[in-house]
Amino acid sequence: MTSTPRTRARSFDDAAALYAANRPGYPGELFDALEALAGRGLRGARVADAGAGTGIATGMLRARGADVLAVEPGAGMAAEFRRANPGIPLVRGDGDHLPLATAGFDFLTYAQAWHWTDPARSVPEARRVLRPGGALALWWNDMDPAVPWIAEQDERIRTLFDAGGLGHRTLPPGLAFTTREVRWSRRIPLDVHLANHASHSAFLMLGPAGTQEFLDAERARLAALFPDGTVEERYVVTLGVAVM
Repeated sequence: MTSTPRTRARSFDDAAALYAANRPGYPGELFDALEALAGRGLRGARVADAGAGTGIATGMLRARGADVLAVEPGAGMAAEFRRANPGIPLVRGDGDHLPLATAGFDFLTYAQAWHWTDPARSVPEARRVLRPGGALALWWNDMDPAVPWIAEQDERIRTLFDAGGLGHRTLPPGLAFTTREVRWSRRIPLDVHLANHASHSAFLMLGPAGTQEFLDAERARLAALFPDGTVEERYVVTLGVAVM
């Protein structure tokens, strides 16, 4: 695949409804861990959720009592966000150029979004918008490769894309991160599991024909493993928190 990270990031705009309907949420234990590592609670805290997408994490942050504002660059994702979260303010922008006040926030969160930024720009922006003692929180929600069928499927996906286009997920250097892993699972119909994959940028860039061919083969494999049509997806959320 020869697409740029920016092109892949913007591929979500045409699939915002698919994304919103099929992507997993997050367990409550993630937000417990976030509060523990940050050394303060979310209730009453001023939070900016950057790369908010359709608002999966944003809505959960608000449910924890945060005064949350979303930042999202894509028009399609922003439209889906506003449809699903009419009471949460959203501004258009990205992590490299946050349209936010200096020293205005207690938390800056990136749920599945930091890898779309350029750390040379996004780290200074995080320092700028956070108040002294504020926390930068980055997390990724990945299916657990310790589960054999998930590991086998992951290998097929990596082979399909020659290990490219899958996103580069590392904590930026120069900040003192503490980390935690949170394991959880969800039980969903097989169709939702397949649609979840279809909503990822690599498949969106692959196109409908190639994606459908891969998913049809996965459907046949997984139907034998899950004859009742219900898949248990097991996840590992990797959380990193740096207090400024």
